[in-house]
Amino acid sequence: MLSRTPAVALIAALTLTLAACGGSDNESKSGGGGKIALLLPESKTTRYDQQDKPNFIDKVRQLCSGCEVIYSNADQDVSKQQSQAEAALTAGAKVLVLDAVDVKAAAAIVRRAKQSNVPVISYGRLVAGAPLDYYVSIDPFKVGQQQANSLVDKLGGKAGARVIMINGSPTDSNSAPYKNGALSVFKKEGVKVVKSYDTPDWSPDKAQTEMDQAISSLGKNGFDAVYVANDGMATGAIAAMKGARIDPASKPVTGQDAELAGVQRVLAGEQLMTVYQPIRKIAETAAELAVPLAKGSKPSAGLTPASVDNGAGKVPSALLDTIAITKDNVKSTVVKDGFLKKSDICRGRYQDACQSAGLGA
Repeated sequence: MLSRTPAVALIAALTLTLAACGGSDNESKSGGGGKIALLLPESKTTRYDQQDKPNFIDKVRQLCSGCEVIYSNADQDVSKQQSQAEAALTAGAKVLVLDAVDVKAAAAIVRRAKQSNVPVISYGRLVAGAPLDYYVSIDPFKVGQQQANSLVDKLGGKAGARVIMINGSPTDSNSAPYKNGALSVFKKEGVKVVKSYDTPDWSPDKAQTEMDQAISSLGKNGFDAVYVANDGMATGAIAAMKGARIDPASKPVTGQDAELAGVQRVLAGEQLMTVYQPIRKIAETAAELAVPLAKGSKPSAGLTPASVDNGAGKVPSALLDTIAITKDNVKSTVVKDGFLKKSDICRGRYQDACQSAGLGA
């Protein structure tokens, strides 16, 4: 697939400085390291800047004091991400760790990297139809099943239960498997999908608009639950429900990413569940692959025991397990792992909910 970036923008990208690339996090140049580019897709989902970036950089520094991380966030802009990748290559990046804004358009980035003999690790989202070196993520089909099974269990196996689906961005390779995993459960359990939306950019605002439209069309009593693909969009869906004077506790809502606000809503009973992706482990695994590549050597094969076909061949892959989070296991999962701090979760109006869940104030 040809790049969507205009020729002028690509030429201009060649002259971008490292600072214009979105910032860099540097360590001592001693120790025989190399430059590693971390290219993340957007900032509306809080995990990228608050979890993926610092965990990746910390692990790189742990493994290689002489390595330098060139960090960029594309703010959901395909052309911007292509320019950032070009700038990183121009700055001498020896490996790209790429979480694509658009998995099809990002094939151009991979092909460009290959022209410079720079390996590419597809991070989180699987770039389609391009010669990737490695892929690090989770099993998105399983995530969709975890979310849907939680809804079905909460509804008590109610025959003909009606569900609104607010799915992820169609440009994200994980969105379709999330949806299809959920649909596989709904079909098996006789759940009826009464409205379904594919939400551009994973936008909470757009999710709120979609939920407003669904409520207007179906009425307050025209649905029993809401499948939402992530916590950011659940924020929008729940805001729409509250705006329509619907108690979100009466219409269970799913989520994903174990964002702070999502976990707080789970504890307060406003959101049924979220899915905890082991983001620290995902980021650290990507770093463990990237550091040897930056030094010109090959990573351990044990890091990528699986393989996934992206349309251009089988990609050595690390697919890490996810956990369905409810109020009963917040303490033993996200808090125990250090993903979220109890002191951050249990603030203000969430203190009583934390006490009930055994977290303490």
